[in-house]
Amino acid sequence: MDEVTLEQWDASQAVNIRQQFFMAQAVIPAMRTAGGGSIVNLSSTAWMVGVPQLVPYTTAKAAVVGLTNSLGAALGGDNIRVNAIAPGAVMTKRQLELWYTPEDKARAIAKQAIHRALLEDDIANAALFLAADDSQMITKHCLTVDGGLR
Repeated sequence: MDEVTLEQWDASQAVNIRQQFFMAQAVIPAMRTAGGGSIVNLSSTAWMVGVPQLVPYTTAKAAVVGLTNSLGAALGGDNIRVNAIAPGAVMTKRQLELWYTPEDKARAIAKQAIHRALLEDDIANAALFLAADDSQMITKHCLTVDGGLR
């Protein structure tokens, strides 16, 4: 925390929250014209547990939930649903190459209630559910997909 620069802070906010707001702003007119729609934002469980090494990131991911709630309240009258997904420790190829050692992966899986790797498809399936009519009365919600990690 003591070493975070203004540039690092701003970059983290830009990557993790700013684009979600402006993407929503860009698609809302077409959704209104269509009579409704669904916006699915991406948060993270990291802000829920607090990761001291990732303060700018966790702050932005917590803000995604606030954005989701505010947009959901503002757009419900237009039949536009706004939800978020908070993934846990997703074992993407990039995560495994850059950050997770085999030991880290094993520790993450052991902490989960469901003892298998959390994969991209698990997050994609949750996003498809929130985007589909099957979830037509769900809005302002953050769906945690973490295998029971928290």
